[in-house]
Amino acid sequence: MSANGGTKAIIAALLANVGIAVTKFIAFLLTGSSSMLAESIHSVADSGNQGLLLLGGKRAKRAATPQHPFGYGRERYVYAFIVSIVLFSLGGLFALYEAYHKWHDAHGIHSWQWVPVTVLVAAIVMEGFSFRTAIKESNLIRGKQTWVRFIRRAKAPELPVVLLEDFGALVGLVFALFGVGMTLITGNGRWDAAGTAMIGVLLVAIAIVLAIETKSLLLGEGAEPTDVAAIERAVTGGPEVERIIHMKTLYLGPEELLVAAKIGVPACETAEEVARDINAVEARIRAAVPIARVIYLEPDIYSAAAERAGSGSAAATAVPQPEPAAGADDGHSSADAHPSDEVAGRPGS
Repeated sequence: MSANGGTKAIIAALLANVGIAVTKFIAFLLTGSSSMLAESIHSVADSGNQGLLLLGGKRAKRAATPQHPFGYGRERYVYAFIVSIVLFSLGGLFALYEAYHKWHDAHGIHSWQWVPVTVLVAAIVMEGFSFRTAIKESNLIRGKQTWVRFIRRAKAPELPVVLLEDFGALVGLVFALFGVGMTLITGNGRWDAAGTAMIGVLLVAIAIVLAIETKSLLLGEGAEPTDVAAIERAVTGGPEVERIIHMKTLYLGPEELLVAAKIGVPACETAEEVARDINAVEARIRAAVPIARVIYLEPDIYSAAAERAGSGSAAATAVPQPEPAAGADDGHSSADAHPSDEVAGRPGS
């Protein structure tokens, strides 16, 4: 559902940004407004970003290979990170450069004065439609989370990226409208430069937020606490498992979770019983958390001594060894003085 919703929001944003970019460029060519140029480049960057998100979603669907045995699901995170770089460089830094240039070569808007205002108002309407679509699709999976938490914790990167881009685009259009409007009123082109600088700072800030959140996904995030609790209940919810010795989870992609656990099981007569019990536990995990598609369970005999030792394993510590008595020797008898005799199978002389 998140993938389909994300694609719908991306396409809506792409169509809106292509149309907006064309009208903004026309307005810039007619008026020479730096705010219009900055917004034009911003819309071009956003259009390219939506194309990158669509490409990442397509490439992530490739089947697993021997070189990439867990598939390509996390490639969506790679393309989302590239989006943040494009937004930072092509959008934010260009706007700041253009603002610096316009500030030192300020000039008013002397021709086609009605064009930039008309274009910006029309762009606000189109961006508002795109933003509304992104909000609607996000609400389908957001649940009761706040918007900040949704953007920070969402495992599918497309909707948070589109939400932040559309929000930034709307605020940037307001900044551009402010700069252009004040320039038209006062005839001072530095208002236009100020509006451009505000757009640049906004885009840089959004790009940094996107980069930080996407970096966390690239490094690998575990399941949400609610999913972890559901998995734990599923593992221990039958007679097959006495307890979880330790467990780790990792998102292999937005809709694919890896679960690896060492579990304490009762003593069994045959390996067939162990295999049957593990299959039952895996079925319960998948029923509780459907995105848990890759599951590795290692059966073990739980040992309190092993837990105290920090190994979490029964190996070598299932039966604690007695400590040697104080003052005792190293445990060898006097006959050990002639090990060659015992090796040869002869009693010592």
